[in-house]
Amino acid sequence: MFRSTSLICALLLSLKATASTNAIEIPFIAQEASIDGKLNEPVWRSAKEIIVDNVSWPYDNTKSPVQTKALVYENGDALFVAFIASDANPNDIRAHYRDRDKIWNDDLVGIKIDSLNTSQNAYQFFINPLGVQMDSIENELTKNENTSWNGIWSSKGKITDDGYRVEVKIPLRVLNFSDSPGRKKMAMEFLRFLPRSERLRISNMQLDHNNSCWICQMPAVSGFESAKQNSNLTITPALAIAHTQTRDIDGAVVPDFESDTNYEPGLDVKWAVTPDTTLNLTLNPDFSQVEADTGQLSVNNSFSLFFPEKRAFFLENSDYFSSHLNLTHTRNVSAPDYGVKATSSQNGHTFAGFIANDDATHVLIPGNLGSSIVSLEQKSENAAFRYRYDAGDEFSIGATSTLRQSEDYQNKVLSIDSKYRPTKHDTVKLQAITTHTEYDRHFIDELCDGDPIDTCDIDESVLRIQNQDEQTGVGYYASYEHNRKHWRAFGSYRNYDAAMRADLGFVSQVDFNKFVTGFEYRWYGDENNWWNRANWYSDWDITHNEDGELLEKEVQSNFKVQGPLQSTIQFGFDHRKRTGQRHDESLLNIDGNTDMFTENFQWMYLEMKPKAGVFAGLTLNTGNKLDITNNRLGQRYIVKPTLDFNLGRHFEVKLRHTYERLEHEGDNVYTANLSDARFTYQFGINSYVRLALINLDIERNQQKYMDDVDSQYKKLSTQLLYAYKLNPETVLFVGYSDSGYKDDDLSNITKDNKTFFAKFSYAWLR
Repeated sequence: MFRSTSLICALLLSLKATASTNAIEIPFIAQEASIDGKLNEPVWRSAKEIIVDNVSWPYDNTKSPVQTKALVYENGDALFVAFIASDANPNDIRAHYRDRDKIWNDDLVGIKIDSLNTSQNAYQFFINPLGVQMDSIENELTKNENTSWNGIWSSKGKITDDGYRVEVKIPLRVLNFSDSPGRKKMAMEFLRFLPRSERLRISNMQLDHNNSCWICQMPAVSGFESAKQNSNLTITPALAIAHTQTRDIDGAVVPDFESDTNYEPGLDVKWAVTPDTTLNLTLNPDFSQVEADTGQLSVNNSFSLFFPEKRAFFLENSDYFSSHLNLTHTRNVSAPDYGVKATSSQNGHTFAGFIANDDATHVLIPGNLGSSIVSLEQKSENAAFRYRYDAGDEFSIGATSTLRQSEDYQNKVLSIDSKYRPTKHDTVKLQAITTHTEYDRHFIDELCDGDPIDTCDIDESVLRIQNQDEQTGVGYYASYEHNRKHWRAFGSYRNYDAAMRADLGFVSQVDFNKFVTGFEYRWYGDENNWWNRANWYSDWDITHNEDGELLEKEVQSNFKVQGPLQSTIQFGFDHRKRTGQRHDESLLNIDGNTDMFTENFQWMYLEMKPKAGVFAGLTLNTGNKLDITNNRLGQRYIVKPTLDFNLGRHFEVKLRHTYERLEHEGDNVYTANLSDARFTYQFGINSYVRLALINLDIERNQQKYMDDVDSQYKKLSTQLLYAYKLNPETVLFVGYSDSGYKDDDLSNITKDNKTFFAKFSYAWLR
């Protein structure tokens, strides 16, 4: 009996393996479906039917509680997909009118497409039951998703008595694919997300949780024999108008506003030079970012904050520039007049490069304990180039080079990286970087705000080399991970010498070497458990500077469990020994870093999504923490509540607050409050009006500070924005923003900036 059972299992596995090698045939049908969400046209009866019935997350490939099927065909110009999503309780469907890419908590259907069939990148297209779109690009090399990418495609959704229907048209022009003659192979996964008490990821495929590469497991599809890329051309002219009123507030005397009105025409051009190569050109793209960044609190932080890119030119194929280290962070190019970009991918070879100027030069200067920014009032030239070769799923190798230069400085970077997966469980990543930087005296003076270099109060590792006109630096990164279904183990080593600079990227710390090792264990629940997924994570790391002095030694551990009402409970602790900052009168007498401090803090994170349109989260953190400004240990308390809720399908409220307090020997050092409130009314899929309010309030006990500080600082920023988006590139923005602050010299919050702005752009597709 046991032998018979074994033979049957072996036969079933063999049949499954054979089936998995057979590509899904996507039929060619010349007719174009009308995208209206009705699915009443005869063409859908000839489409390929794909059943979406496997729960791949959080469970381990269990039967779906709802029925879903996708109907698929192509006509040579576009891929057409229709989803029929059944639901026994349609009143429970979660669907809201939102801005594009803001629907992750809704019911969703969608498709992932690896159009080059290389298992390196996948386009992701998701749609809620009302037809609102969300798209992104998943990058297997970095394990990141570029949610800022936007394609131009069509969708329509309708909620019915038995669920909902969605129709989708994805023009093949938005995909990179091989233009070789004959039938073409891609890889696709069809998905449904069902958010109720649990959030189920339902797929048409089995997901091997032993394999960390999900793109590699997507089933192949065959078809697209007549598909051609052609020389697609998109021309997007734009006009931005900004009327600004500014004034410098210094002391009790408040001057009048000075007004300035700018009319800035702009142009974006995207041209598919060949089926595999795309050329982008931009003129005056600096006004493309019109929405306010989310507020971030930096009151006891020595490193610069990170802000994501939002401008269309830099987002186009931005994943082509990705490597293990962030060497190309285009937010550093703050005000370009022009930019040219070329990207290409063919037969495993990927190339990307761009050149752009900048009316301003902002340089991030890293050290081992902190970073600072130098701003030069002069133009700079910026360039980045990236090449990568993918030899199947297992091995890739790439090279990156960047350049930034102005009158007073130059930075060059050259890097080589690779990724190797000898088995589906093991991943090895390597990267080496060499940099060459030239500074002149004007640059150094700007770094010290005009103070003599021997009294410049900056990070010691920065000061140690800043007197040199030329610097050559090197850096290395290596990591290994072994990943199984229930556990993973990993380790990494990173070494950046003091002279390493990657000024076009985001590298905020140098002059250190860091070793990290850790372990994670996972539990999978089932329908008989009150929880559905849990994991325990722990790691240990140690960091030294270039002279071998200890900068930090840390152990951290946390436990997370996910359960009903889409809830998450996570708690952990950190134990860290770290070096403080030097506060000597003479910084030229450098004999290394100074006092060691021991930090112990505990934290907890809670979140839940109890009903449609409601999200609540809370972060709590307490323990002893280094007071960086005064180089001593204090007791820190952090409370971060978050609440998002919808009033109907159209009106959304997002509230975020951060409370942070630091005490020393029972006395308050500072208390900081940061509030971020956003109110959005979405008229429909295409337009909305949004009010954003960001308020910062910091109170300091001057007697607890070594240097002179204001006892109070308050800042209030507001923005009112109306947006109409026919598609991601045909848009209209009209808005008003202002900001003001209060300190010890001002009795009330006084505005120092007011801006009225409008922007219009229209995409011509040829």
